[in-house]
Amino acid sequence: MSFAESALESGGEHLEPDQFDSDFVHGVAPEARSQWQLFWRRFVRHKPAMIGLVTLIVLCVACFGAPWFAPADKNAQDLLTGAAGPSRDHWFGTDQLGRDYFTEVLYAGQVSLMIGLSVGLLSTAIGTVIGSMSGYFGSWRDAGLMRFTELFLVVPQIALLAVALKKFGSSPGTIILVLAFIFWMTIARVVRGQVLSIKEREYVEAARASGATSRRVIFRTILPNLVSVITVNATLAVATAIIAESTLSFLGFGIQRPDTSWGNMLADARGFVGTPLAYLIYFPGLMLLLVTLSINFLGDGLRDALDPQSELS
Repeated sequence: MSFAESALESGGEHLEPDQFDSDFVHGVAPEARSQWQLFWRRFVRHKPAMIGLVTLIVLCVACFGAPWFAPADKNAQDLLTGAAGPSRDHWFGTDQLGRDYFTEVLYAGQVSLMIGLSVGLLSTAIGTVIGSMSGYFGSWRDAGLMRFTELFLVVPQIALLAVALKKFGSSPGTIILVLAFIFWMTIARVVRGQVLSIKEREYVEAARASGATSRRVIFRTILPNLVSVITVNATLAVATAIIAESTLSFLGFGIQRPDTSWGNMLADARGFVGTPLAYLIYFPGLMLLLVTLSINFLGDGLRDALDPQSELS
């Protein structure tokens, strides 16, 4: 066997051609990369995803670090200043009560981002568990869980959310629970379809034959192979939750004063379209745009990086 053939068998399939040729010329056996190294290498090559990741990190640090970064205290009013456009002293201007709008946007971002991230994680966890159980066990359990899922899918979500929040209140915790209860259905259907395909494969049959419990087969054998699907859907759930919360707040069913979110900041400023105070709409809207675009770019990058057939490999 030649050196090149032996090198390929020892892990050369994970190497770029230029690196393999260089190692071959210098007589050094190429080193195989781990799965994590392969993932990270593909991910950093995805420029939009890296831009989205950096933007998201900056926004999260700025919003959750608002007590240190904000130029003024939250809700600090200066009635003598009143509403004024962006300036050197007030980057985003001031609102009608003379509050520094940059400060208010940062503190509102804490609520919007917290709701989005919490709903994304919670709904993904619920949907993954229900979808994997439905797909793995099949029979009447599959039929019952899927009919329950489809029942909520046909109901207009915004109307259902508005009714639920009107009854149970509009605190951030309540909004997180209500949104998570609505958003788990999509990921559950996706996971179910993947589990139905995977559960008949040889390594799953081998796990069953070795005496592994159903719980172990699902969580240790099947779900690790669905990391890419679950991760991408989780990022999409975060973006969707942020938009849903903002929509509810804009309609008056979401976050209520004295709490603020980007959605109710837009609601408060909706009457200023076409006036000198229109900047009160631009900045919360810009934050929503940046966050949703960043999360979607990040989801695309994760999908491509976790896909072994990706062109970024």
